[in-house]
Amino acid sequence: MVTPKVQVENLRLSYGSKEVIHGISFDIEPNEILGIIGPAQSGKTSLLRCINRTMEFTAGTKMSGTIRVDGEDTAKMRDVYGLRRRIGMVAPLPVGLPLSIYDNVAFAPRAAGMNNKSELSALVEKCLRQAALWDEVKDRLDSLGTKLSGGQQQRLTIARALSHSPEILCLDEFSIAIDPVTTMRIEDVLKELKKDMTIILVTNLVQQARRLAARTMFMWNGEIIELGPTEQLFGDNPKDKRTHDYVNGIFG
Repeated sequence: MVTPKVQVENLRLSYGSKEVIHGISFDIEPNEILGIIGPAQSGKTSLLRCINRTMEFTAGTKMSGTIRVDGEDTAKMRDVYGLRRRIGMVAPLPVGLPLSIYDNVAFAPRAAGMNNKSELSALVEKCLRQAALWDEVKDRLDSLGTKLSGGQQQRLTIARALSHSPEILCLDEFSIAIDPVTTMRIEDVLKELKKDMTIILVTNLVQQARRLAARTMFMWNGEIIELGPTEQLFGDNPKDKRTHDYVNGIFG
């Protein structure tokens, strides 16, 4: 039996006295794309931050329950930075470092001790190719990453997330600020990356989940309303009427 890549058991999260995730449980299989949809304030982003333990940066939060990666309880991992290297994160808005395109991608590997120039250059090229950006920037790697277009900066963010060879890639509404053409290019990238990693895709575009995810989870007010095969949630007979209403734009 294959161990799930991620196991979440009875996860609860509070900001101060307000509980925002209410005891949810689910598994994610290796090399799966799991889509997560739901209205704003459903707990989707908070869930991602619990998985890679960046929620610890927010004062006043309290988390209970268990999250395992490859069967290991993340709360008991002493090497938190190692965990975060294993779990890449792409935010809704591209946040480029004020460095060259090359150094944006090389930053994390250098911090982890990679100093061989030829190895770094090969890794930078690999990540930029994986993010479908190499052909557009290969002749200007010394240019500032912040000077790229919005869509290019988002792909640079993906390349940067890939630079530490994550096992899990979390994407938090990556297409919120980019055009449809670039969105489709990145979707093609994700289909290829799925061969090498597990992908958790939080998206405000329900049809994006339908295009990419084998399974989709519908969250609402910090609870899982429904989790199952994507075509079941988008079909005529999802298990919960709220799922039908959300994916068909009746609310949300």
